[in-house]
Amino acid sequence: MTRTDRRSAARRRLFASAAAVALLAGCAGAGTGVDAPRAPQEARQLDPAYEDWFDGGRVIEMDSIAWDRVKNARRARESGDTQRALSILTGMADDEYPIAYYELGKMYERGEGVPQDVARAADLYGAALRRPSPIQGQASFKLGRMFRDGEGMPENAPLAYRLLRQAVAEGAGPDARAELAAMLAAGEGVEPNPKEAADLYRAAATAGNADALRALAAAHGPGGWLGEDPQRSGDYARHYAQALEKQARQGDTDAMVKLARLYSEDGLLPADPQRSRRWLSAAAEAGDADALGEAGEALIARGERQRGLDLLQRAAEAGDVESMTHLGKAYLGGDGGPARPQQAERWLTRAAEQGDANAAVALGRAYVEGRALPRDTARGVALLEQGATQGDALALAALGDIYLDGEGVPANPTKAVSYLQRGHEAGSDYATAQLGEALLHGKGTAADPQRAESLLTQAARAGQGSAALELGTAYLEGEALPRQPRRAAELLRQAAQAGNVTAKTKLGAAYLDGTVPGGSPSRGVALLEDAATAGDDYAMVVLGRAYRKGTGVETDLAQAEYWLNKAKAAGHPSAQDALARTYFARAEGGSIGEIRKAAEMGHAGSMADLGRAYLAGQGVERSPQQAERWLKKASAEGHAGAAATLGRMYLEGDGVTRDPQQGVDFLKTAVARGHAGARGDLGEVLLTGNGVPAEPERGAALLQQAADAGSTAARLILGEAYLTGKGPLPQDREKARAILTAAAEAGEPYAAQLLGESYLEGRGLEQDPEQARKWLARAAEAGQASAMNELGRALLRGENGIPQDTARGAELLRAAAEQGHAGAQTTLGREYLRGRYVEENRPKAVEYFFSAARQGHPSARLALAKAYLQANGLPRANQEQALLWLNQVMESDSRIALQTLRDLLADTQTAEAAAAAEGG
Repeated sequence: MTRTDRRSAARRRLFASAAAVALLAGCAGAGTGVDAPRAPQEARQLDPAYEDWFDGGRVIEMDSIAWDRVKNARRARESGDTQRALSILTGMADDEYPIAYYELGKMYERGEGVPQDVARAADLYGAALRRPSPIQGQASFKLGRMFRDGEGMPENAPLAYRLLRQAVAEGAGPDARAELAAMLAAGEGVEPNPKEAADLYRAAATAGNADALRALAAAHGPGGWLGEDPQRSGDYARHYAQALEKQARQGDTDAMVKLARLYSEDGLLPADPQRSRRWLSAAAEAGDADALGEAGEALIARGERQRGLDLLQRAAEAGDVESMTHLGKAYLGGDGGPARPQQAERWLTRAAEQGDANAAVALGRAYVEGRALPRDTARGVALLEQGATQGDALALAALGDIYLDGEGVPANPTKAVSYLQRGHEAGSDYATAQLGEALLHGKGTAADPQRAESLLTQAARAGQGSAALELGTAYLEGEALPRQPRRAAELLRQAAQAGNVTAKTKLGAAYLDGTVPGGSPSRGVALLEDAATAGDDYAMVVLGRAYRKGTGVETDLAQAEYWLNKAKAAGHPSAQDALARTYFARAEGGSIGEIRKAAEMGHAGSMADLGRAYLAGQGVERSPQQAERWLKKASAEGHAGAAATLGRMYLEGDGVTRDPQQGVDFLKTAVARGHAGARGDLGEVLLTGNGVPAEPERGAALLQQAADAGSTAARLILGEAYLTGKGPLPQDREKARAILTAAAEAGEPYAAQLLGESYLEGRGLEQDPEQARKWLARAAEAGQASAMNELGRALLRGENGIPQDTARGAELLRAAAEQGHAGAQTTLGREYLRGRYVEENRPKAVEYFFSAARQGHPSARLALAKAYLQANGLPRANQEQALLWLNQVMESDSRIALQTLRDLLADTQTAEAAAAAEGG
């Protein structure tokens, strides 16, 4: 087996490990015997160009003369007369003998008498399969391995599976069985089938394939796909060692290297450093360049870096291309050792010039990233293009990344997506992750969230932390994909455990604010501190804000200041503003020093906060003059909020001389700077002309802009103006309906109440009981006491076209009354006196009337006054005297007052007089 074979085998072992979970989960499909083919289950449809390789039919036997020609060609090749061999086989190929194509394919694959050309060899093996022949099994095996490993053509696992299945069916031998078993075990090109894979491996091992023994030992080892069985694993490993030792003693350097690995720390047998070193030394001493390279790689992996580099250098100087590549990568510092840029460049360049895509990609990335070598983007991209031309998945992924972000080249998202698509198809999990991200956000291609989700899921399962982070973030935010907090937490945990700092920050923040399940604030703080310690300045900001606001942790302004100062030092753009807010929070506790310090340093946000603090007397003695000073300083620095506050100060005369024109000027400045709230304020003053010339159209336009930007106040001002036709705007029912409906549907309860009242009473809108009930109910559910009162009265009495529902009506009125709504208290007082819609309860009536009257409600006061007049036999007496009496009672001790009123309303006639009283 060549080193290329070994590298491919190692890669396939990794693939098999990744599939282990799926295999152990129970992939069904019992085998039908090691030689009997079953229906293949390819991942994609077979290209019609390959159909004639599997046509079947009767095998055309060759006559003895043809066989003699083949034998003569083989003898000529073995004796070194490759030209004679080529002449014989080319003549037979002209006569379309399949075996001639096969023999020629072997010569091109090995470079015997012709330049080595793997792609040409693959074409010849394919030609050998177009007609059934005795060589069909061997040709299928050769071509199947090529398509599996991507040698001379792009990898094609489904096609490789079919070819290897055909090879086994045609009796190609134990090596074909082992290759087919590996595909079935890993689920390459076919659904996994552990049972059939095990049968094939056992058959191959019995027939002398040593690698089948190794595969079975690993399959029964820890995490193996056949279930852990130490006894079986050890037996297979010992038999494997015996087979290798036999080969090694016969001078097989490849077997020597395998034995060294078998006894290494992560080998299949108990570690035996002495044996491992002995076999590595034997392989190196054999002088074979391939063995030297393998031994060098193994020594570096064991930590014997210098000795390993020496062996790799000997192999590279002997012309081993793969050793040149490995040596160059080591000198880049890829093995953790010191970089030697000149040596790295020399060896990687030599390997790349000989067509090694791996070397071209390693050197290209080093130039692009400026890692160990001077940055040379143009040269790096050219080398990556060389690798991409050869179908190298890593090169395609790297180019996609470069063109997506514009790293040293003009950004070209469309080109980037093309490379990423090819990289994904070539098997790069990183390209799959990047392609998923591009499709999720519509970078370089139309957004396709569904496909993006599938690709990112695939990449995340393959261990790509960036994919787990991207998908977890999308599920957390719920914008590009539906929100799935639990799945978001799982993915972010996966990325965080893989060391992704950004994932730690996002997950920590989500644990702190409770937006994802499965965590706690303390765990969130731990994750954020890990990320912050690793240098993530945003994690520092999140921690600072959490300690300032008490989000998930106890408020600790000292900790807030500590983390925000670190974020500021790290250069996070929002750290200074967050720090100023922390100073402001301290000012709320009685000290204004911190925020003043930031303001005096010229921080506009702190100046504005200091000005507002002086205006509100928050943390400092109220001083409109100081407020004006600091707000003007902040406004001069471009702070929109400061201009907006100044505008309102001058319009209202809040501690300064009222100056509507100056107020309007500051509001205009704030609007020009994008302050959404200022639009509504400016729109209102221009609409009404409050001290300045009215500009109704402009005012309405500004209010509409503010409303469109989500300002509830602007919506309500505009909606009420159009609804009532008051002020300079004409009544416009449709505009009012549209504006108020939009506000109500956005969750503004007062808008819902306005709509409900208008539909209920036909004020501004046509009376519509159904709409009235809908909107009043929505406002009531949001806690609007007035809406509860309106709807409760209508339901209780069946008024304004709303069907009567006394139980629900009384329930709403009681809820409003508990919130202190005097109107609801008065209505309930009257109804408890009458006993018409609720059961008569005069003590309750007294309490409701008493509460409403204390708030000055005219109906409640009138009802109680009439009761007094009636009780004293003075129905025509001066009502002012009655109200005076009421005031005296209300101002007395509340218990005495209540008892007085209860006694008063105990008389039926007096109660009836109170219930009949009308008022506002």
